[in-house]
Amino acid sequence: MIEHDGGLRVEGTSLWLDATRSRDRCFVSHAHSDHAIRHRRIIASPQTARLYEHRLGKTVTETYAYHDPFRVDGATCRLLPAGHILGSSQILIEHEGRRIVYTGDCRMRESLTAETIAVAPCDVLVMECTFGRPHYVFPEPAEVARRLCRFIEGAWDEGRTPVLLAYALGKSQEALKLLGDRGYTCVVAEPIFHIARIYEEFGVRFGRYELLDPGLDADGAAGKVVILPPHLKRSQVIEDLGPCRTAMLTGWAMDRNCRFRYRVDEAIPLSDHADFQELLALVRQARPTKVYTVHGFPEFAKHLRLLGFDAVHLG
Repeated sequence: MIEHDGGLRVEGTSLWLDATRSRDRCFVSHAHSDHAIRHRRIIASPQTARLYEHRLGKTVTETYAYHDPFRVDGATCRLLPAGHILGSSQILIEHEGRRIVYTGDCRMRESLTAETIAVAPCDVLVMECTFGRPHYVFPEPAEVARRLCRFIEGAWDEGRTPVLLAYALGKSQEALKLLGDRGYTCVVAEPIFHIARIYEEFGVRFGRYELLDPGLDADGAAGKVVILPPHLKRSQVIEDLGPCRTAMLTGWAMDRNCRFRYRVDEAIPLSDHADFQELLALVRQARPTKVYTVHGFPEFAKHLRLLGFDAVHLG
C-alpha cells in the first residue's frame, strides 16, 4: 500500500511523497530542506512552490490550490492545509476505493502565519510524529507569548540585546508576526528578511522589521529584538552586538537539558509542529483503519496501538 524507500510512494502510482532522493515527480509538502530536495517536477501548493524556488531555483511545478482535485495515474488527489508553515500541505489520495492521507509536518494549533489544518477522514493515515512522546505537550500559545515577552523585557532590564534563534523559514516569521503584533521592532538576518517578503506576497502582514546590517552594534540594536538563524549563534554578528541574551525557539524546549544542549540563556517552546496531544487528536479525528508513522519516535505507533489503532512505524 505504502512503499518506503528514499521517500514514500503510494503503490500503483508514480507519485512520491517528500522523497529524499531525486524523483521524476514528487509531492513536496513544504519548503523545509529536510522535505524539499531538487526533483524533475514537483506537486505543491503555490506558496510552497514559491518558497521552494526561492531556496532551490527554478523547477517544473504543478501547483494546486487547497481542496482542488487533480489526477495522478488514476488516483484523485487534493492538497489540504497542514498548519505547519506557510503553504504546508497534506495530500489526500483517493485510489482503488481507499482514502489515503499523508500529513507531512503538521500542527493542530492555530498559527499566526500558516493556514489552519484541515483534518480529512481517511482509511490510511501516514503521519509525522516528531514530538510523539507524552512529555512533549506545549504550553498554550498565550503562555508561550508571555514567556517570549518576559525574556525580551528581562534582557533589556539587564542592558542586553535580546537575540532569538529560530529557523529562517517558518518559525522566524511566526515570531516576527507575534512580536510585531505586540509593538516590538525586530531586526532580522537576510534569509529571514527575504522569506518574510514572500510571506507578505501571500497576505501575511507583519509589524515593523528591519534587515540586519553588517556590523550592527548595541547602540543600533537598542530597543529592538534581533532574530537570527541558529547557525549564527557563534558568529561575528553576535560579537558585534555586545552583551546579549539568547533564546532558542523550539519544541525541544520541553526537554530539561535543552538550554544546555543549545548553549543559550533560555529555550522557549515556540514550535511549528504538533505536540503529543495534537498528534493523538489528529488520529482520533481522521478515524483511519491503518496508521503509518514517520519522522519521529517509533514508540508513538505503540501508543496508538494501545488506543486500539492499527499502527506501524516506517522510520
